[in-house]
Amino acid sequence: MVEWRQVAVARRLLASERGTIVRDWGGQVPVVLAYPNNYAVGMASLAVHGLYRWLNELPGIVCERAFSSLGRGSSEGGPLFTLESQRPVGEAAVLAFSISFEMDYLNVVHMLYRAHVPLRAEERDEADPLVLLGGPAVSANPEPLALLADAIVIGEVEPLLERLGACLREGWREGRQAFLRELARLPGVYVPLLHQGEGVQRQWLAELDAYPLSTSIIAPRAEFGDMYLIEISRGCIFGCRFCLTGYWYRPYRERSLEQILALARKGLEQCSKLGLVAAAVSTHSQIDELTRRLRALGAGFSVSSLRVRPLSPILVQGLAESGAHSITLAPEAGTERLRRFIGKGVGHGDILRAVELAAKWRFRSLKLYFMFGLPTETEEDIEGLLALLKEVRARFSRQIVANLTPFVPKAHTPFERKAMAAREVLAARLRRLREGCRALHVELRVEPIRAARMQGVLARGDRRVGQALLRVRRPSLAHLQRALEEEGLTMEEYLREYASDEPLPWDFLRG
Repeated sequence: MVEWRQVAVARRLLASERGTIVRDWGGQVPVVLAYPNNYAVGMASLAVHGLYRWLNELPGIVCERAFSSLGRGSSEGGPLFTLESQRPVGEAAVLAFSISFEMDYLNVVHMLYRAHVPLRAEERDEADPLVLLGGPAVSANPEPLALLADAIVIGEVEPLLERLGACLREGWREGRQAFLRELARLPGVYVPLLHQGEGVQRQWLAELDAYPLSTSIIAPRAEFGDMYLIEISRGCIFGCRFCLTGYWYRPYRERSLEQILALARKGLEQCSKLGLVAAAVSTHSQIDELTRRLRALGAGFSVSSLRVRPLSPILVQGLAESGAHSITLAPEAGTERLRRFIGKGVGHGDILRAVELAAKWRFRSLKLYFMFGLPTETEEDIEGLLALLKEVRARFSRQIVANLTPFVPKAHTPFERKAMAAREVLAARLRRLREGCRALHVELRVEPIRAARMQGVLARGDRRVGQALLRVRRPSLAHLQRALEEEGLTMEEYLREYASDEPLPWDFLRG
């Protein structure tokens, strides 16, 4: 039963939004678009905005949203219901999860548990919703969630939307098994219960302009809720050896300048600021012209990410004039040798020139992203990182924030078989970095080593990891650790080096 306190929270959120679609379920195929994190994070995802709009545009389908939490005042353990009509999620025909991060797998399991949907696909019957998964994490390696998924979209969903819509309209009335057989016939759809070992081909959208992707619901209480978000490109041309985006989202594609500007004009009717979204905004081939045209429209804008090279002075000036207080760069490693090894394509001089550009335009804060524990990394590389920060500090007198993330090997990248650094090694290097940053008056923000190691297990996990996930009733690292142990699994067997001829759980996927 839906709790009235939860209903009140949902209705307050709905009242704050603009662009919400509320339709009667009668005669429609009800689809719940579920994001396995809280409302503020979910509504910052352009995938949620795009899927919500596209699914509601398909004939015969009505789509509503659900989140693991609606935020302050809501319960994270009570019954799960939809935001729009506050109906129990289990009453939908399809429960479609958009999953961006491995650590959200715990929330997927918990949301199914709260929705009273059987966790195992094989245990569901005609009264249960079909559980459909998609998104970069589960798409790259679906095996940790294969036991709970009825079907998983491998790659990008846009090329499948019309055929998927037709399948939903026609298949759900014919019974679960017939429905699954129809889904399995779609290219790029993996149905674990029916899979016979054949390859599944990753799907990708050839022409971004065919599916404009921008904010569809103005949600002031979301992260970046004051901005109108616009995707300007997809993938990355550089192919850093550790990065899933550079390989799983190949080939690199750009949205046309004309479409971006059309979306910008639409956005400025609703928000005073735009957010440009891409793996590396600064690599768009027309970024200078886009910056000039946006400024001519009177638009203030922000960006999701920048590369150290290329870094357009015109873009940096546009950000400063838009009122941006901080600028974020990602050198990833402190030494020239290590940056070459990981394929970053950024030189020492490139980094310092970018810092000087940030200082010239007097940004209040400079944020730098680094990884530690990278393959072949030594103590000399750690000292090199600190030496680089010392040079940065000499050029930028305001706040410097160093964000440190342990390296996690990801499927489909050149580093997919590499070992993750041992906990003791990571801890020792982190202690040295803390000490050095303190002396340089550099603020340090670190992803916890324990969480990164668990992310590594989930990123390269198999169905045995999935079996452990199904044991976890509350989404916490401690509960997952205990579940792995109960299944007789150790983290080390997933974090070790993999032999070059060793089968990988995701080998059946074709890119």
